[in-house]
Amino acid sequence: MDVQIWTWLLVGVSFALYFGIAIWARAGSTKEFYVAGGGVSPLANGMATAADWMSAASFISMAGIISFAGYDGSVYLMGWTGGYVLLALLLAPYLRKFGKFTVPDFIGDRYYSNTARTVAVICALIVSFTYVAGQMRGVGIVFSQFLQVEITTGVVIGMAVVLVFAFLGGMKGITYTQVAQYCVLIFAFMVPAIFISIQMTGNIIPQIGMGGRVEDGTYLLQKLDNLHTQLGFKEYTEGTKSTWDVFAITLALMAGTAGLPHVIVRFFTVPNVKDARKSAGWALLLIAILYTTAPAVSVFARTNLIETVSNQEYSSLPEWFKNWENMGLIAWSDKNEDGKIQYVNGEATTGKPEFTDARGANGERIISNASSETNELYVDRDIMVLANPEIAQLPAWVIALVAAGGLAAALSTAAGLLLVISTSVSHDLIKKQLKPDISDKGELLAARISIFVAVVVAGIFGIYPPGFVAAVVALAFGLAAASFFPAIVLGIFDKRMNRQGAISGMIVGIILMLFYMIRFKTGLIGVLDPLPPSEWWFGTSPEGFGTVAMTVNVVISVIVSRLTPAPPEDVQDIVENIRIPSGAGEAHDH
Repeated sequence: MDVQIWTWLLVGVSFALYFGIAIWARAGSTKEFYVAGGGVSPLANGMATAADWMSAASFISMAGIISFAGYDGSVYLMGWTGGYVLLALLLAPYLRKFGKFTVPDFIGDRYYSNTARTVAVICALIVSFTYVAGQMRGVGIVFSQFLQVEITTGVVIGMAVVLVFAFLGGMKGITYTQVAQYCVLIFAFMVPAIFISIQMTGNIIPQIGMGGRVEDGTYLLQKLDNLHTQLGFKEYTEGTKSTWDVFAITLALMAGTAGLPHVIVRFFTVPNVKDARKSAGWALLLIAILYTTAPAVSVFARTNLIETVSNQEYSSLPEWFKNWENMGLIAWSDKNEDGKIQYVNGEATTGKPEFTDARGANGERIISNASSETNELYVDRDIMVLANPEIAQLPAWVIALVAAGGLAAALSTAAGLLLVISTSVSHDLIKKQLKPDISDKGELLAARISIFVAVVVAGIFGIYPPGFVAAVVALAFGLAAASFFPAIVLGIFDKRMNRQGAISGMIVGIILMLFYMIRFKTGLIGVLDPLPPSEWWFGTSPEGFGTVAMTVNVVISVIVSRLTPAPPEDVQDIVENIRIPSGAGEAHDH
């Protein structure tokens, strides 16, 4: 059986499972729609959180980044795992005790102001859309590769699927679908990793295999460093970022993930605070399985890629190379016309700045490469995980399994995010501000309409994406770190924090972050080109600038709050109460 049949089969079966679950867990009330009725077991919630957390960026792009960036890629591992710990210890239990569905809800009530709530809604929408765009792109890449359709078509199929989940079940449908998606995605990530680990090092545990020896007795990492040095790349195990920048990026990713709205909501779907802590523990364990395997997968993939293509005859290359080439995610131009592939330093590692892609008279691709005279190969780093089993010549069902896993990862996160977008609109804007007397039914309708609009917008972002998946996502974290995180933490731990402080902090933080992002990363189309790294403030990369913006936010919030009147007594009492561990009387409804 060839790969394509297996793909249709595995993707079909897993989708049938997701749909079945979504229909079985239909939501009847707004409480079920927003927080699954608050009755999900800690293990199930842990799995759902893990699936929500591990997006297409974790599944597809993260190992890809590490396999190209080497040691520098470790900031993503540290930041994304560390952020989860921060969330589980500092925020989740307190927010759960406060008993609010959404982040804007918490901020609106804690800062007793609708302005604060609106600012929080806007921040939530900016962050969620930035993040969803990356997911939709991931869905598009997977569908287009394995079903052999255009990326655009892939994104459209993905949109339709997410709509069905989110429409039917809301949070309840999504929670149980995500449990299934976690199982699919972790299985899909681990099976090839274990196979390849045995193949290359004879060790069944990829995390250990990564530090193991290959057949001729050298260490695998040593071998990869040697391959890199021969081809003129920097050593794989050496980093290029400054210590400050590594610190800044890691902290921005940590605070950003802890402030991500769709993950925080997860802690309201369990019965009580004790379960919230338990499910956080489970989720951390389940996430760690993937995150500790990712660096191993990157090492395996990178070594296999270099050995398969470097100095090989183009005509003798395996079929997978041609497949990815047709999609434009691998590009080769024979500069010295010897029919062999020369893969040396000077390649574009992000995007395709050096390859200008023109079409010849008959529609064939002409790729001219400006900067590097010798390198002939461009590889898009987002394909490393997807192509890995093919490069290692694993059986067809494993290749198909990875496709199903990538889809599970992207769809589960996209669904969680769309729910946040729709609750922000229906609950925080309409119910709490525009039309307080709306019925439960009306609110559900509003939520479903806003999901529909959100999916369409997200799809448009996915078809015309700003840059590539993981970088876009990293910026979403920067935005969350710069806006939400300080407001939530200060709201829990600083009794004197008032609405003037929080609002001014959030506004300054997110504007500063957006400014820096536009100035140094994206540019404004047709108006501004992004400035080069030599111009960075304090040598901070745009991904790490969230740390700076967050610090500014905290400072401004504290100063402003001390210069303005204290928050009312009842709000101060709430803050006192949040800190008492529950059991001594649950937080009372306000």
